[in-house]
Amino acid sequence: MSLPADFDSRAFLLSLFEVARKAADPAACVPAHLPPKPKGRTIVVGAGKAAAAMARAVELNWEGDLEGLVVTRYGHAVPCERIEVVEASHPVPDAAGEAAARRMLTLVQGLGPDDLVLCLMSGGASALLSLPADGLTLADKQAVTGALLKSGATIGEMNCLRKHLSAIKGGRLAVAAHPARVVTLAISDVPGDDPAVIGSGPTVPDPTSFADALAVLAKYGIEPPEAVRRHLEAGVEESAKPGDPRLANAELVMVARPQASLEAAADLARKAGITPVILGDAIEGEAREVATVMAGIAFQVARHGQPAPAPCVLLSGGETTVTVRGKGRGGRNVEFLLGLAVALGGHPRIWAVAGDTDGIDGTEDNAGAVLTPDSIARAAAKGVSAKQRLADNDGYGFFGALGDLVMTGPTLTNVNDFRAILVMPDA
Repeated sequence: MSLPADFDSRAFLLSLFEVARKAADPAACVPAHLPPKPKGRTIVVGAGKAAAAMARAVELNWEGDLEGLVVTRYGHAVPCERIEVVEASHPVPDAAGEAAARRMLTLVQGLGPDDLVLCLMSGGASALLSLPADGLTLADKQAVTGALLKSGATIGEMNCLRKHLSAIKGGRLAVAAHPARVVTLAISDVPGDDPAVIGSGPTVPDPTSFADALAVLAKYGIEPPEAVRRHLEAGVEESAKPGDPRLANAELVMVARPQASLEAAADLARKAGITPVILGDAIEGEAREVATVMAGIAFQVARHGQPAPAPCVLLSGGETTVTVRGKGRGGRNVEFLLGLAVALGGHPRIWAVAGDTDGIDGTEDNAGAVLTPDSIARAAAKGVSAKQRLADNDGYGFFGALGDLVMTGPTLTNVNDFRAILVMPDA
């Protein structure tokens, strides 16, 4: 099937991003996975950028009494009637998240085997559940989190640290709820969908150790506050490990994951007559380096029709990292696209979109951006250099100058980043 003469590449890419996001909408993915009503009480707790929307989906589909508390990022709340919604800071934690986490621990304590704790977890939960371990302060956690965000550490490495500086992560929430049944409904935002990494695993066993946490600090040359170093070196009160009997009544159900969103986008591409190639749902690495590799794949499609002939769209998910060296604005998606722009050098048949499915790229107000074949030329006409902006980590400024930022606002879900590179056929 040939593409129509008026085919709109930009609109097509944005439609892929939208269908990928909708595949992870809590209203669509939560209800089918709700557990049976227990004999006793039902307590709902949760955290993440989708936590409020997940709580609302529970309320609309739950028969019987329930109560609880969830914490979400500022601006991501939705009205709930029986479950309290608290907003807190992400990605650097604040006092609101600390207070909410402390209240959650209190809510689940003293329950019995006939009670149910329904835990709603999604991306962003690690920062939002910011209850420090004994002897540590919120300022200690903020300092470590800030350093990790600038270091280029992977989400798994960051969450290893978080679990060992926390009083609630690394299985500790489920331990507090024992002997109640704990059912966690999770929307995955992590490469590989590892339950121990989603939200730093407050209801699942943690295979990492204090020694692993110290190794992460050493790897990135991070000098933590003295209280943090003492805490990690003392190694007291490890996180809950696999086989811990206090986790015997805890289970986790993955209700949405990056692969499903990629498959939804692939289906839409096929309907449009474009061959989708899913490169992976768990791609990690420095954003600009991942961009260079993907540019090479796009060139292969354009020049040789491999791994599929044009029109072809290369789809991928996962979470890249950005090692901050400049003073510009921008998250990992615009950093990826700016690196891709430089690598492609204005190839006339290659377009791309990249965005965070939660609607927020890093700490900015955009979800991502769209790259067009003439992005570099249009920027140059405005006196904006792609290479200079990349060196300054200023993807936001580059695409903002072109009017090519993707602005969705909070989407109330999060299955990590979505990237689509469209290679059009030779005219």
